[in-house]
Amino acid sequence: MTTTLNRTDPAGAVPKKKDRGGPWLSLLAWVIGILFVLPVAWMVLTSFHSEADAATNPPAVFAPLTLEGYREFFSGGASPWPPLLNSLTASVVSTLLVLLLSFPAAYALSIKPVKKWTDVLFFFLSTKMLPVVAGLLPLYLFAQNTGLLDNIWLLIVFYTSMNLPIAVWMMRSFLSEVPVEMLEAAAMDGATPWAIFRHLTLPHLRQYLELGGLLGAIYIVQNFDAVFTLTAGGLGTANLPYAIYQTFYFANEYGLASAAGVVVVIGTIIVATFALRTVFSLFKKEAAR
Repeated sequence: MTTTLNRTDPAGAVPKKKDRGGPWLSLLAWVIGILFVLPVAWMVLTSFHSEADAATNPPAVFAPLTLEGYREFFSGGASPWPPLLNSLTASVVSTLLVLLLSFPAAYALSIKPVKKWTDVLFFFLSTKMLPVVAGLLPLYLFAQNTGLLDNIWLLIVFYTSMNLPIAVWMMRSFLSEVPVEMLEAAAMDGATPWAIFRHLTLPHLRQYLELGGLLGAIYIVQNFDAVFTLTAGGLGTANLPYAIYQTFYFANEYGLASAAGVVVVIGTIIVATFALRTVFSLFKKEAAR
């Protein structure tokens, strides 16, 4: 029995088939990427147009560029600082509450596990399966009957309850890496609970505190549904996305709304960059093991 060898391969190995769909898949990926980026690019371009050019139909793509929208946003009649302060207050306070409340829960599920701790974790996870819109109606009725509409503290409680389940899951995964024997040995040597937390537990939670805080802040700053529902037309809890909506819907100032949107997107990108840096460091840490 004779074997016919491939002339291009002296070892007789079968050459790999050429991926014929490679160029087309690359082209499709580029088209999809452009479709996703196009609205953002159009918002950026509109932010540099005057209101007269931004509102034309068809759009004036090659209209003169100006900083009128940005000057109006930062120094115009409608100050952006109250909604910015609302966004910062809601994000900072609710994120701190989430971090403080998730630690004892995660500690009880990892270091000193309670009975049926898996059922507790799945209960936390099941709360994230409920759409946010489904929970806003009863919350709105409660706020309406108790006079808490347009109250920043109601919004803080809502954000805390929304981010707490996933925070418990994340913190438990970090605490599970802490050797329990090390904690018990430190306690037997006379270390106080605060010293154990500060010197043994906290180093394992440092990256979680960064990641959880940044992700929670991104969700809160960009959230629109809860603010739109719980403001009831007021401005006490209006954040930046809601203020942009008010500018676009009532004033029809396209250039100003686009400039405000660019500012919000830039801030989100900056925060997300720090979050991604933490994620990549975690990936490197896991890959090194």
